[in-house]
Amino acid sequence: MSTIDVIVFVVAVVGVIGLGIWKSKDEDTHSEHGASDYFLAGRGLTWWLVGFSLIAANISTEQFVGMSGKAADWLGMAIASYEWMAAITLVVVAFLFLPKLLRCGIYTVPEFLEYRYGPFSRFIMAVATLVILVGVPTASVIFSGAKVVSVFFQDTTLLGLDLGNITVGCWLIGTCAAVYVFVGGLKACAWTDLIWGSALIVGGALVMFLAFSELGQRDPNELIETKVATSTATVDDLANANAFERWKLLNDGPAVTGPNGSGGKLHMVRPKTDPEIPWTALLVGLWIPNFFYWGLNQYIMQRTLGSKSLAEGQKGVIFAAGLKLLIPFVVVIPGILAYNLFSDDLKGEADRKNAAAIAELEAGAQKVFPMSEVFAEVNPEAALKVVQHNARMAGVDIDLPAAPDAATLFASNETAIAAAMAKGLPSATKLVGYDYDAAFPTLLRKLLKPGITWFVLAAIFGAVVSSLASMLNSASTIATMDIFAKIKKDASQYALVTSGRVCVVLFVLIACLIAPSLDDPKFSGIFTYIQEFQGFISSGILAVFLFGFLVHRAPRYVGWVGIALNIVLYGLLKIFAPEIAFLNRMAICFGAILVVLTIIRLVNPLAKPVELPTTDLIALESSPTAKAWGIVVVVATLALYWLFW
Repeated sequence: MSTIDVIVFVVAVVGVIGLGIWKSKDEDTHSEHGASDYFLAGRGLTWWLVGFSLIAANISTEQFVGMSGKAADWLGMAIASYEWMAAITLVVVAFLFLPKLLRCGIYTVPEFLEYRYGPFSRFIMAVATLVILVGVPTASVIFSGAKVVSVFFQDTTLLGLDLGNITVGCWLIGTCAAVYVFVGGLKACAWTDLIWGSALIVGGALVMFLAFSELGQRDPNELIETKVATSTATVDDLANANAFERWKLLNDGPAVTGPNGSGGKLHMVRPKTDPEIPWTALLVGLWIPNFFYWGLNQYIMQRTLGSKSLAEGQKGVIFAAGLKLLIPFVVVIPGILAYNLFSDDLKGEADRKNAAAIAELEAGAQKVFPMSEVFAEVNPEAALKVVQHNARMAGVDIDLPAAPDAATLFASNETAIAAAMAKGLPSATKLVGYDYDAAFPTLLRKLLKPGITWFVLAAIFGAVVSSLASMLNSASTIATMDIFAKIKKDASQYALVTSGRVCVVLFVLIACLIAPSLDDPKFSGIFTYIQEFQGFISSGILAVFLFGFLVHRAPRYVGWVGIALNIVLYGLLKIFAPEIAFLNRMAICFGAILVVLTIIRLVNPLAKPVELPTTDLIALESSPTAKAWGIVVVVATLALYWLFW
């Protein structure tokens, strides 16, 4: 970054955060509406604030690091299903979930459960949601933001702080986010989201343009080394192709499960044996985290709960659905391009990550060393040493050919590790061939030039801080309104806001302590970590809410039964059937819980349906405009699936 870039970056970030705090200055935490002002922006958000705020809260380095990393690895365009299926999900949320939630005039999603199922169900969901929200997405956003900082600012110090250190980055980002949500609440988040959300899409598009420009100029002899194994492209084909054609030539071919390079990356459909997004997950499994995230996740729904009216909320949700269709073009495609352009750099980042474990191996540490098949492919000599070391530790004889290939080395190592684990030997950090989570940060470091660097980094930084602030605000809302306010029933509005601010500080401290540990390869990338661990609550909560919306005589205790049962079932499947893709695991849990709740409803129905409260705080008329545009979004989504099927 040039000096001008640094100055403009700082001015932009401070200016936007200052705008958010200034816009929230009229809030009176001592008034009768103090909690509503702080937690729900006074229920006055218009559709365009709701829409941009939903996107800015959702799109962060979680996507730019995690999703682009999965695209750089074997998943390619298939990871875009999280975005494009979300567009259809949002349309359903706007007309099924949102009217029922807004009608009750609630502050939090768990609050609905008290009206439908009773206070214990509300408490169970609040606690489970807090644990997951702080420990998973909040910690993940902090880590992924720090990942961008550590890769982009390698070997750089600021005021004596090593910006290449992931822990330093975690605390820097966590502190920045906590400051303005502490002061301004949801209104500060919403106004900054308006700017960060639009800048994020523009910044991502700029990076994609620069990546395609670089691809068009790159030597075909270098590019050919990064083609997928099923591609039939030749050097001559690449030499005579433009940038977009090169991208297709390098990455097209049948989609085959396995390590990088084994199959095409331009398909939405993956084999049913794929460990992350098999085609079977598109039928049920992927819909579960989508509906949970967009319809029942507090830090997303809090924007819509603060809408001026139901019509404004619906228009905002549909606007966000339209924007979701653009996200894969600025996140997923650049991830694929990052591998084509800078695979050596991704290997270098992996070497940095592997350095400590390799040093332990060389020193003869009394532990075993797991490795990926890609590590064996790109580091055959080191992989051979790993297999020999692990075999000695496990006390097993492994007969290797004179020149073993990567598959043989990987399989032999798995055999040795299984024997070692049976003896209770400790395991080191997994050795990886490429650091795929470094894909997007590497694009930034290699492609950005002085004069535009400030804008892209400000957009990325804003996305991180915006998402993190949203999560902290929502976590503090749940802790205050669902737990503190129930314990201290006579708490004043000022006490509620103060509790929320204390929780912001507490939760950011917890998340910053967890975040640096997510660099461990055992989590299989930050995006997988987020989706997999949210599975402990997503299926159960979705099933319980659907029953609450649609099955009016289900007894009250099914609320907490469904949530608790999901935690147990998902945990058992994760332990005893780890080979099942986590999305299929969610589908199994969802189906099982629906069966159990249906049986309970048939055996012990309520004598009469529960009557839910109706608020007079906002207008509850639905929006025909939103409905028309919702149909347009659904048709556009199906067209994109057809194009990349």
